[in-house]
Amino acid sequence: MYLYRCVLVLGVFFLSGALAPQAAQAQSRIGEAVIVQKEVLRVAAAATSQINVGDGVLRDETVRTGDESAARFVMADSTNLSLGPNASVKLDRTVFNDEHSYRDIAIRLTTGAFRFVTGHSEKAAYKITTPIATIGVRGTILDILSQRGKTTVVLQEGAANVCTLHFQCMQLTQPGDTAIITATGGKTTIAKTGNPAWSFAATCASTSGLCTINDFANATPGQDFTGILCGR
Repeated sequence: MYLYRCVLVLGVFFLSGALAPQAAQAQSRIGEAVIVQKEVLRVAAAATSQINVGDGVLRDETVRTGDESAARFVMADSTNLSLGPNASVKLDRTVFNDEHSYRDIAIRLTTGAFRFVTGHSEKAAYKITTPIATIGVRGTILDILSQRGKTTVVLQEGAANVCTLHFQCMQLTQPGDTAIITATGGKTTIAKTGNPAWSFAATCASTSGLCTINDFANATPGQDFTGILCGR
């Protein structure tokens, strides 16, 4: 039945050139915006456009928030990603496993504060990076702060493996465990503390619903996202 629906979609695609841009966008849509506060932009080359609640999140695009802005996105596997002010994230790569999970999902957190909540995919599928760190998850809620020359990762729930780009790694296993990676003078270090000086909690409190967790199926009731999977 699924194959039939995909063939039907592709048939319409070839029969109507006017629908080509919409079909292409549906194929690359991997999630949607459920919370948008003030300036939340999608960035493509030199162009930017405002993202609104219900808008799709597209594979390989960059999303950026402005001053006093925030956003939360729910991916097709029910991963929840919250962004604080002046944050930038790129959804680098996604490979679908089935309708509700990814075989491979890569998220690049360039700058700013984030809360990441894993969805239904196998934990090995998630690959989170900052300019100076890589993060592996094991059923996790993580707060991540990416700054110039510094990345802070605070475990809220589950477990995580945090590494520098030179493969110095640290396990986070208890709530509050924090890895701090710093890069200065060509040298990168990683340290662990159980008493974090920062978390995403204050950002959660500033925007209603920012840290609520939604299943993708409940993000926008009644929408059919079968077109996502036709392009996997």
